[in-house]
Amino acid sequence: MEREEAVKKIQELIGKDLRKLARAYGITVFREGRKNKGWAGHVIERFLGLPLSSAQAPNFGSWELKMCSLKYLKNGSLTVKETMAITMIDPYNVANTEFENSHLLTKLRKAVIVARIWISQQEESSILHSVVTYDLGNSEVYNQVRDDYNVARNAIISGGLDGLKSEMGKYIQPRTKGPGHKPKKTRAFYARTGFLKKFVFPELYT
Repeated sequence: MEREEAVKKIQELIGKDLRKLARAYGITVFREGRKNKGWAGHVIERFLGLPLSSAQAPNFGSWELKMCSLKYLKNGSLTVKETMAITMIDPYNVANTEFENSHLLTKLRKAVIVARIWISQQEESSILHSVVTYDLGNSEVYNQVRDDYNVARNAIISGGLDGLKSEMGKYIQPRTKGPGHKPKKTRAFYARTGFLKKFVFPELYT
C-alpha cells in the first residue's frame, strides 16, 4: 500500500474511538493488568490490512507508521503528551554511517504520524485526532535533525553507547529504551515533543 493511499484511508478514522476498534479487531489492550503499549498502532495496521513489523526498514516498504499521543491541558487545548520512539540505535551502524544514509533519516523522511487523544491510563477510549506526513523538506528542521544525529554519532565514536546522554539533541534525543535495569541497556532515537508539535499542530508551531 502506498503512503498516499494509506493516509487517505486512515483519515476515515478521524474522530473514531480506537478503543472500540481494538475490541472489534480482537486486539488486546490489557493482559493480566499490563498494557500493550502498541495497541493503537496495531489497530491502525489491522484497519489497513497490513502485517505487524518491527524491522528497521519502513514498516510498509516506502513509508513508516508512527503513533503520537496527545493530551488535554487544563485550559482545554491539546498538546503532545510524550516523546515518540523512532528507531533503535545500533552503535556500530551509527558510528559508521553518515546522516544522509542513516536509519534515522530513512524512518523520518517517509513517516506517517497518527495522532490519538490519550485520556487516562485505563484507556477507556482514545479518539483518532489526525494523520500527518513529513519528509523533512523544511531545511531548518532537516539541518537540526542532522546536527542532533551527528552529536549522538560523535558521542558514540568517542565513548560508545555510554557516551550518549538524554539531554542531547534539540529535536531528536538518544535515550534508553526499555527497562533501565537490564544488564545491557538498549538505546533509541526519540522525537522530542517540540519536534512533533511542528507536524501535528503546524498552524501553531511553524
